[in-house]
Amino acid sequence: MMLAIPSDVVLTELIRDVAAAEILPRFRNLATHEVRAKSSPLDLVTEADIAAERLLTAALSSLLPGSRVVGEEACEAAPQTLDWLAGSDPVWLVDPVDGTVNFAHGRECFAVVIALCLGGATVAGWIYDPINARMVRARAGEGAWQEDAGGTVQRLRIAAPEQVAAMSGSLPYRLASALRTRAATHAVVLPRQISRVGSTGREYAELARGQLDFAAYTRLKPWDHAAGVLIHQEAGGYGRLRAGPTPYRPSPLIGEGTLLLAPTPDAWQRLDAMLG
Repeated sequence: MMLAIPSDVVLTELIRDVAAAEILPRFRNLATHEVRAKSSPLDLVTEADIAAERLLTAALSSLLPGSRVVGEEACEAAPQTLDWLAGSDPVWLVDPVDGTVNFAHGRECFAVVIALCLGGATVAGWIYDPINARMVRARAGEGAWQEDAGGTVQRLRIAAPEQVAAMSGSLPYRLASALRTRAATHAVVLPRQISRVGSTGREYAELARGQLDFAAYTRLKPWDHAAGVLIHQEAGGYGRLRAGPTPYRPSPLIGEGTLLLAPTPDAWQRLDAMLG
Protein backbone atom coordinates (compact mmCIF):
# COMPACT_ATOMS: atom_id res chain seq x y z
CA MET A 1 0.00 0.00 0.00
CA MET A 2 1.36 3.40 -1.04
CA LEU A 3 0.78 6.06 1.61
CA ALA A 4 0.22 9.72 0.82
CA ILE A 5 2.05 10.80 3.96
CA PRO A 6 1.50 14.49 4.75
CA SER A 7 4.56 16.64 4.14
CA ASP A 8 7.05 17.34 6.91
CA VAL A 9 6.16 21.03 6.59
CA VAL A 10 2.53 20.23 7.41
CA LEU A 11 3.38 17.79 10.23
CA THR A 12 5.94 20.11 11.78
CA GLU A 13 3.51 23.04 11.72
CA LEU A 14 0.78 20.91 13.27
CA ILE A 15 2.97 19.63 16.09
CA ARG A 16 4.40 23.09 16.82
CA ASP A 17 0.91 24.60 16.88
CA VAL A 18 -0.45 21.95 19.25
CA ALA A 19 2.53 22.36 21.57
CA ALA A 20 2.08 26.15 21.54
CA ALA A 21 -1.66 25.93 22.21
CA GLU A 22 -1.95 23.10 24.73
CA ILE A 23 1.44 22.17 26.19
CA LEU A 24 3.65 25.21 26.71
CA PRO A 25 0.95 27.41 28.33
CA ARG A 26 0.51 24.73 31.00
CA PHE A 27 4.23 24.20 31.63
CA ARG A 28 4.98 25.27 35.22
CA ASN A 29 1.38 26.45 35.35
CA LEU A 30 -0.61 23.32 36.20
CA ALA A 31 -3.32 23.45 38.84
CA THR A 32 -3.47 20.58 41.31
CA HIS A 33 -6.57 19.12 39.69
CA GLU A 34 -4.81 19.08 36.28
CA VAL A 35 -2.37 16.34 37.35
CA ARG A 36 -3.28 12.82 38.41
CA ALA A 37 -1.58 9.46 38.86
CA LYS A 38 -2.49 6.48 36.71
CA SER A 39 -0.90 3.16 37.66
CA SER A 40 1.57 4.65 40.19
CA PRO A 41 2.83 7.99 41.57
CA LEU A 42 5.47 7.94 38.82
CA ASP A 43 2.90 7.34 36.06
CA LEU A 44 1.23 10.72 35.64
CA VAL A 45 -1.16 12.32 33.21
CA THR A 46 -1.82 16.05 32.98
CA GLU A 47 -4.40 18.21 31.26
CA ALA A 48 -1.68 19.04 28.71
CA ASP A 49 -1.39 15.35 27.72
CA ILE A 50 -5.15 15.01 27.30
CA ALA A 51 -5.75 18.27 25.42
CA ALA A 52 -2.75 17.86 23.10
CA GLU A 53 -3.65 14.25 22.27
CA ARG A 54 -7.23 15.29 21.50
CA LEU A 55 -6.09 17.91 18.98
CA LEU A 56 -3.46 15.66 17.41
CA THR A 57 -5.91 12.77 17.05
CA ALA A 58 -8.44 14.89 15.18
CA ALA A 59 -5.84 16.54 12.94
CA LEU A 60 -3.89 13.38 12.05
CA SER A 61 -7.07 11.48 11.18
CA SER A 62 -8.05 14.30 8.85
CA LEU A 63 -4.61 14.58 7.23
CA LEU A 64 -4.57 10.89 6.26
CA PRO A 65 -8.09 9.61 5.57
CA GLY A 66 -8.57 5.97 6.49
CA SER A 67 -5.87 6.09 9.16
CA ARG A 68 -6.34 5.29 12.83
CA VAL A 69 -4.79 6.97 15.86
CA VAL A 70 -3.48 5.19 18.95
CA GLY A 71 -2.79 7.80 21.62
CA GLU A 72 -1.13 6.91 24.90
CA GLU A 73 -3.89 8.44 26.99
CA ALA A 74 -6.81 7.11 24.92
CA CYS A 75 -5.21 3.67 24.99
CA GLU A 76 -5.30 3.78 28.79
CA ALA A 77 -9.11 3.69 28.57
CA ALA A 78 -9.34 1.46 25.48
CA PRO A 79 -6.28 -0.85 25.30
CA GLN A 80 -7.87 -2.82 22.47
CA THR A 81 -6.96 0.02 20.10
CA LEU A 82 -3.42 -1.37 20.10
CA ASP A 83 -4.77 -4.23 17.98
CA TRP A 84 -4.99 -1.75 15.08
CA LEU A 85 -1.22 -2.12 14.71
CA ALA A 86 -1.80 -5.67 13.47
CA GLY A 87 -4.36 -4.54 10.87
CA SER A 88 -4.04 -3.20 7.34
CA ASP A 89 -4.87 0.45 8.04
CA PRO A 90 -2.18 3.08 8.64
CA VAL A 91 -1.81 3.82 12.35
CA TRP A 92 -0.53 6.99 14.00
CA LEU A 93 1.09 6.43 17.40
CA VAL A 94 0.93 9.53 19.58
CA ASP A 95 2.69 10.33 22.84
CA PRO A 96 1.52 13.91 23.43
CA VAL A 97 3.90 14.65 26.31
CA ASP A 98 6.70 12.12 26.55
CA GLY A 99 8.29 12.75 29.94
CA THR A 100 5.12 13.70 31.79
CA VAL A 101 6.77 13.43 35.22
CA ASN A 102 9.41 15.95 34.12
CA PHE A 103 6.70 18.19 32.67
CA ALA A 104 4.56 18.03 35.80
CA HIS A 105 7.54 18.93 37.98
CA GLY A 106 8.65 21.84 35.81
CA ARG A 107 11.71 20.16 34.31
CA GLU A 108 12.53 21.16 30.72
CA CYS A 109 12.94 17.63 29.41
CA PHE A 110 9.91 16.36 27.52
CA ALA A 111 8.83 15.85 23.92
CA VAL A 112 5.94 15.26 21.55
CA VAL A 113 6.44 11.92 19.79
CA ILE A 114 4.51 10.73 16.73
CA ALA A 115 5.04 7.68 14.52
CA LEU A 116 3.19 6.47 11.44
CA CYS A 117 3.02 2.69 11.09
CA LEU A 118 1.78 0.37 8.38
CA GLY A 119 1.73 -3.42 8.35
CA GLY A 120 3.74 -3.76 11.54
CA ALA A 121 6.52 -1.40 10.41
CA THR A 122 7.25 2.25 11.17
CA VAL A 123 7.31 4.34 8.00
CA ALA A 124 7.86 7.79 9.53
CA GLY A 125 8.54 9.41 12.88
CA TRP A 126 8.73 12.85 14.46
CA ILE A 127 10.13 13.92 17.86
CA TYR A 128 9.57 17.54 18.85
CA ASP A 129 11.26 19.37 21.72
CA PRO A 130 8.85 22.23 22.58
CA ILE A 131 11.28 24.03 24.88
CA ASN A 132 13.93 24.44 22.17
CA ALA A 133 11.48 24.36 19.22
CA ARG A 134 13.57 21.61 17.63
CA MET A 135 12.22 18.78 15.48
CA VAL A 136 13.99 15.49 14.73
CA ARG A 137 12.31 13.37 12.06
CA ALA A 138 12.75 10.53 9.59
CA ARG A 139 10.98 8.60 6.86
CA ALA A 140 12.00 5.04 6.06
CA GLY A 141 14.84 5.06 3.55
CA GLU A 142 15.18 8.86 3.48
CA GLY A 143 17.61 9.59 6.32
CA ALA A 144 17.16 11.41 9.62
CA TRP A 145 16.88 15.18 9.84
CA GLN A 146 16.78 17.96 12.40
CA GLU A 147 15.01 21.30 11.99
CA ASP A 148 15.72 24.08 14.47
CA ALA A 149 13.54 26.96 15.58
CA GLY A 150 14.76 29.12 12.70
CA GLY A 151 13.89 26.52 10.07
CA THR A 152 17.47 25.38 9.38
CA VAL A 153 17.48 21.70 8.39
CA GLN A 154 20.48 19.39 8.75
CA ARG A 155 20.97 15.70 8.13
CA LEU A 156 21.84 13.61 11.19
CA ARG A 157 24.59 10.99 10.96
CA ILE A 158 25.94 9.02 13.91
CA ALA A 159 29.68 8.81 14.45
CA ALA A 160 30.62 6.07 16.90
CA PRO A 161 33.39 6.06 19.51
CA GLU A 162 35.54 2.98 18.99
CA GLN A 163 35.67 1.83 22.60
CA VAL A 164 32.90 1.23 25.13
CA ALA A 165 34.92 3.18 27.71
CA ALA A 166 34.52 6.30 25.54
CA MET A 167 30.74 5.97 25.21
CA SER A 168 27.91 7.61 27.09
CA GLY A 169 24.49 6.05 27.32
CA SER A 170 21.16 5.57 29.03
CA LEU A 171 20.21 2.46 31.01
CA PRO A 172 17.30 1.54 33.29
CA TYR A 173 18.21 1.82 36.96
CA ARG A 174 18.26 -1.93 37.60
CA LEU A 175 20.40 -2.67 34.55
CA ALA A 176 22.83 0.12 35.40
CA SER A 177 23.06 -1.05 39.01
CA ALA A 178 23.70 -4.66 37.97
CA LEU A 179 26.38 -3.50 35.52
CA ARG A 180 28.20 -1.49 38.20
CA THR A 181 28.06 -4.49 40.54
CA ARG A 182 29.56 -6.73 37.84
CA ALA A 183 32.26 -4.16 37.11
CA ALA A 184 33.28 -4.19 40.77
CA THR A 185 33.88 -7.95 40.79
CA HIS A 186 34.71 -8.79 37.16
CA ALA A 187 36.88 -7.40 34.39
CA VAL A 188 34.07 -5.30 32.92
CA VAL A 189 34.90 -1.90 31.45
CA LEU A 190 32.21 0.65 32.24
CA PRO A 191 31.10 3.30 29.75
CA ARG A 192 32.25 6.87 30.33
CA GLN A 193 28.81 7.95 31.53
CA ILE A 194 25.46 6.28 32.29
CA SER A 195 22.39 8.46 32.80
CA ARG A 196 18.61 8.59 32.44
CA VAL A 197 16.69 11.79 31.69
CA GLY A 198 13.07 10.69 32.05
CA SER A 199 12.00 11.24 28.44
CA THR A 200 12.50 8.44 25.92
CA GLY A 201 11.82 10.82 23.05
CA ARG A 202 14.50 13.25 24.14
CA GLU A 203 16.96 10.37 24.50
CA TYR A 204 16.21 9.13 20.98
CA ALA A 205 16.86 12.65 19.66
CA GLU A 206 20.19 12.68 21.49
CA LEU A 207 21.04 9.25 20.06
CA ALA A 208 20.35 10.49 16.54
CA ARG A 209 22.49 13.60 17.12
CA GLY A 210 25.33 11.53 18.59
CA GLN A 211 25.04 13.13 22.03
CA LEU A 212 24.24 9.67 23.42
CA ASP A 213 26.01 6.59 22.07
CA PHE A 214 23.73 3.86 23.35
CA ALA A 215 20.52 3.19 25.25
CA ALA A 216 18.55 0.22 26.56
CA TYR A 217 14.84 0.02 27.34
CA THR A 218 12.84 -2.71 29.05
CA ARG A 219 9.23 -1.49 28.93
CA LEU A 220 8.39 -1.42 25.25
CA LYS A 221 5.30 0.71 24.74
CA PRO A 222 5.01 1.35 20.98
CA TRP A 223 4.36 5.10 21.26
CA ASP A 224 7.65 5.41 23.16
CA HIS A 225 9.84 3.60 20.64
CA ALA A 226 8.41 3.36 17.12
CA ALA A 227 9.47 6.84 16.01
CA GLY A 228 12.79 6.80 17.86
CA VAL A 229 13.99 3.44 16.55
CA LEU A 230 13.32 4.54 12.96
CA ILE A 231 15.02 7.93 13.44
CA HIS A 232 18.05 6.27 15.06
CA GLN A 233 18.27 3.72 12.24
CA GLU A 234 17.97 6.40 9.54
CA ALA A 235 20.79 8.33 11.25
CA GLY A 236 22.98 5.25 10.83
CA GLY A 237 22.44 3.57 14.19
CA TYR A 238 21.72 -0.08 14.97
CA GLY A 239 18.97 -1.34 17.29
CA ARG A 240 17.80 -4.83 18.18
CA LEU A 241 15.88 -6.67 20.88
CA ARG A 242 18.46 -8.62 22.84
CA ALA A 243 16.37 -11.80 22.65
CA GLY A 244 17.32 -13.36 19.34
CA PRO A 245 18.55 -10.73 18.62
CA THR A 246 15.63 -9.52 16.54
CA PRO A 247 14.67 -6.18 14.98
CA TYR A 248 12.21 -3.99 16.83
CA ARG A 249 8.72 -3.67 15.34
CA PRO A 250 5.77 -1.75 16.84
CA SER A 251 3.48 -4.40 18.29
CA PRO A 252 0.02 -4.60 19.86
CA LEU A 253 1.74 -6.31 22.79
CA ILE A 254 3.53 -4.13 25.33
CA GLY A 255 6.58 -6.31 25.82
CA GLU A 256 9.03 -6.73 28.64
CA GLY A 257 12.10 -7.55 26.52
CA THR A 258 15.23 -5.39 26.31
CA LEU A 259 15.73 -3.10 23.34
CA LEU A 260 19.36 -2.08 22.88
CA LEU A 261 20.42 0.81 20.62
CA ALA A 262 24.04 1.29 19.56
CA PRO A 263 26.02 3.21 16.94
CA THR A 264 27.03 0.12 14.90
CA PRO A 265 26.42 -3.65 14.86
CA ASP A 266 29.91 -4.20 16.30
CA ALA A 267 29.29 -1.74 19.13
CA TRP A 268 25.94 -3.43 19.75
CA GLN A 269 27.68 -6.79 20.20
CA ARG A 270 30.22 -5.32 22.62
CA LEU A 271 27.52 -3.53 24.63
CA ASP A 272 25.35 -6.65 24.69
CA ALA A 273 28.27 -8.69 26.07
CA MET A 274 29.01 -5.96 28.63
CA LEU A 275 25.42 -6.05 29.91
CA GLY A 276 25.69 -9.82 30.43
